[in-house]
Amino acid sequence: MSEAGRSGKRRTRMTISELAAEFGITPRTIRYYEEVGLLSPHRDTPTSQRLYNERDRARLKLILRGKRFGYSLAELKDILELYEIDPSQRQQIMRTLEYGLRHIQEIDERIEELREIRGEMLEFAASFLRILEEQGEDGEFVGRAREIVEAMEKGN
Repeated sequence: MSEAGRSGKRRTRMTISELAAEFGITPRTIRYYEEVGLLSPHRDTPTSQRLYNERDRARLKLILRGKRFGYSLAELKDILELYEIDPSQRQQIMRTLEYGLRHIQEIDERIEELREIRGEMLEFAASFLRILEEQGEDGEFVGRAREIVEAMEKGN
């Protein structure tokens, strides 16, 4: 059992492998975040082993959540650096909201584009069905094509 499991508390220092395992990512990903300045682990002097503390863990959690929400690494770095400047988090929160608004607007635009594409696909499907019907294809074939088009229209 790990040190964290025995005591019921999380370890104060974690290796890169432990941190990667906890978040289900590769150590390479963590090293990349370090390289671009998002994480800065302590280096154990004799071995130069990276050791991550709770601050690093919290930052990694925010990075991964931000990536899931579509934030770029540059945006995440900007947000995380604001905490260093303003521990009250007011600037960090405001910047996060500004980036979030922009991402939601982009999502809304993409949703609209996808709705348009869906409509166009449904129009093509209906026209293909008409072609089959006009060509006098056998009933089973046209029936199956009609089922597919109806499922498309329902969103199945």
